Amino acid sequence: MEHLNKKFFYDLSFEELETFFIKSDLPKYRAKQIWLSVYKQGISDFNSITNLPLSLRQLLSETFTLERLEVEKISTSKDKTKKILVKCLDGNTFEAVIIPEKDYFTVCVSSQIGCNMGCKFCCTGSQKMIRNISTGEIVMQFLLAKDLIQDWKKNVKKLKNIVFMGMGEPLLNLDNVTKAIKILTSPDGLAISRHHITISTCGIVPNIKKCAKDLKVNLALSLHAVNDVSRSSLMPINKKYPLNDVLKACREYSLLTKTKITFEYILIDGVNDSEQDAKKLVSIISGINAKINLIPFNAWDGCDFATSKENKILKFSNVLKQKGYEILIRRSKGGDVDAACGQLKMRNL
Repeated sequence: MEHLNKKFFYDLSFEELETFFIKSDLPKYRAKQIWLSVYKQGISDFNSITNLPLSLRQLLSETFTLERLEVEKISTSKDKTKKILVKCLDGNTFEAVIIPEKDYFTVCVSSQIGCNMGCKFCCTGSQKMIRNISTGEIVMQFLLAKDLIQDWKKNVKKLKNIVFMGMGEPLLNLDNVTKAIKILTSPDGLAISRHHITISTCGIVPNIKKCAKDLKVNLALSLHAVNDVSRSSLMPINKKYPLNDVLKACREYSLLTKTKITFEYILIDGVNDSEQDAKKLVSIISGINAKINLIPFNAWDGCDFATSKENKILKFSNVLKQKGYEILIRRSKGGDVDAACGQLKMRNL
């Protein structure tokens, strides 16, 4: 493949692009021209950046690949959610999801190909871990989503939010995730507000603290149980980072970043959905500035769990509401094309 001898442009930070120009004895200001063309206008061919000299366009084309990654397949749900299967330059594939809201879109991005967390309720977690997704591959998911909804044009419904809730554990790929977020939030590029970016984690305590210092985006904790015994049975990572340590890190994150923690809680019939569980949940998160997303379990082949009954979901929700918490019962979109929470999976070509 011709790409193998070229660098993937989207892996570069702006500072690295400037460094390339300095080392090449070229005007540094050209870096900003290219950055604006790629990330403000969506240009994916150096020859289309016509304010650059032809010789520079040729050098860039020989050094970097600016082409989009291939979208192998698009699956569209009856609710208009789109799941895209992205093929990497090395032949591996992963999935991302574009979720329509009333006035905007959210893109759910993946951070790893596969996952080694092994959460019992998650289809992705039932598969082997292949590798981390690169900085550029993370950024590419956002660009591909913008392409599909034609967000490079004026007067269209915008791609507004980014949630790291796809395949993998983002905080185990923190270097690439951090670099990608800095590219996505660059004021000279895509200029996404950090307030519109959410990282979801199983609870990698040391890296929660790093995120508080370096990123200051929204944090969502995959909680799903109210004591260590239950959580460890559902989420093996809890044995390494027990509930008290995880909740302490969340409390510190909220205080340091002045943000509200989102606790994600998948409701599984007969496992974690009793009123007693709801009361215990209130107890363990007391004092944390938080909101709670209740997520009815999304079934997938090979998993024996069942979705909580509607009356139990409502009773659980009411216990939390009575204590003053902001509650969202998140009816996951895209379930008919396996694009809902916990359903993403890799397909090796």
